[in-house]
This record gives sequence, C-alpha cells and structure tokens, in this order.
Amino acid sequence: MTHHPTHSAHPHGNDAGLTTTPVRGRAESPGAVPPAIATLHARLDAALSGDARAWLDQALAEAAGHQDEAPEGPLSLWEVRFAEAGRRCGPEYADAVRLLLLQAAGPGPATLSRIYAQGTAAERRAVLHALPHLVTGPAALPLVEDALRTNDTRLVAAAVGPYAAEHLDAHNWRHAVLKCLFTGVSVDTVAGLAERARADTELARMLADYANERTAAGRPVPEDLHRVLCLTGRPALSTTPSAPSTAPTGEES
Repeated sequence: MTHHPTHSAHPHGNDAGLTTTPVRGRAESPGAVPPAIATLHARLDAALSGDARAWLDQALAEAAGHQDEAPEGPLSLWEVRFAEAGRRCGPEYADAVRLLLLQAAGPGPATLSRIYAQGTAAERRAVLHALPHLVTGPAALPLVEDALRTNDTRLVAAAVGPYAAEHLDAHNWRHAVLKCLFTGVSVDTVAGLAERARADTELARMLADYANERTAAGRPVPEDLHRVLCLTGRPALSTTPSAPSTAPTGEES
C-alpha cells in the first residue's frame, strides 16, 4: 500500500449503497459476526461477478487465518489483498470489501495504525469506518485525530463516526463538529450529535463566534450551523443569509 496525498472528496462512497452505513455494532462474542457485516457480505455476494466473489472468499479466508503481526514486520498477505480490493472487485465495492477483510482479520491498534499510515485515502477511510467494531478503547484515537487534520472531506466524514462519538474528549469533539462546518461535510455524518451537543454551552459559544466571523466577512452562515446551535439549546441567531452544506466531490479506490 503506497501513501498518496489526501484530497477533497465527497463524504459518501460510491459503493452501490453497500457501505452507506458504517459498522456500528461489535460482535457479541469473540469470533461472532455482527449482523451488519453478515448483511454486507450477502449483498456483496449478490453484486460481485463470479471471479470477484471467488477472490473475496479466498481473501477472507486468508484474513481469518492470519496471526496479527508486529507493526514493524512485513505485510501480511491479507493486507496485500486489502490494497487490491478496488482492482479485484471494482472501485464501487472497494469500501465494502475492505470492511469485510478488516472484520475477518481483527487487527489490533498497532496493525491498524500501520495500514492507515501506509494506505491511500480510500484505505484509510475503510480503517476509520471499521474502528467501532475493531477497537474497544481509545487506542485508535490518533487515527481519528489525523483524519480530522486533513481537508479530505471523505476522511473527515469517516472520522466523526461512532468511534469518535464514544472516545473523543469534549474539546476535540467540538472542534470536529466545527471541522465539518469548515469543510462542508454534512453534520448528518456526526454520530451522536444530538446527545453530545445537548446543553453544550461551549459548543454554542464556538458556533456563535464562527457565525459572527462569517457574517462580518460578508459570507453566508452554513445551514448546518443553525441546526447544531439549535441542538445545544441556545436561541437562534439573528437571521443571516445561509449556505447549504456542500462538499467537493471525488473518488478513490
């Protein structure tokens, strides 16, 4: 897996609807397959060609049979398959295939960090989507924080999923919400938004300051800002021109 500079992209993958919902549940017991993963696998089986399906079955068997290696060791065969997903199964299915491979392999935080660091933006996005299932504690937060430092909107959208909702501290979570507003990522992608924004007076202050800065500069205030401000319980701002939340588009597999 070679590293490519991040780029702006649409927050939703072009995967024929197969990964529009990130993995949110953890297996009930070690080795158990979450229902969302089982459903994803079934939908892929129905969508892929015979050759691609055979490749996926072999890749999943390799992933399930591997032993997690030290992060400084050579790449495992399943990691090579992870990088090949777009070429072998088609770019529209790459996200879904990578999620299945990650679930089958069950890599630890150190291996996930290596895959993320060496991966393309699409590979990094798959790692971020899989975090809620693969990592139970905050050990993978550096990956979320790295994604939030980029201007790649698809990475930002993946970073503000359920793992961030559970593990980001209040300060960094507030800045993640603002990052969405800065980059045009819809706040609909922010997991747990209503619960965490409720009665958050500091978030309300930050949103009001940002709105005032935009207004003073003659720029429209994003509609999403008003939505989040309402969730905090703060009274609505005075009427100002609003701009829809839009993000640059782009694809990578």
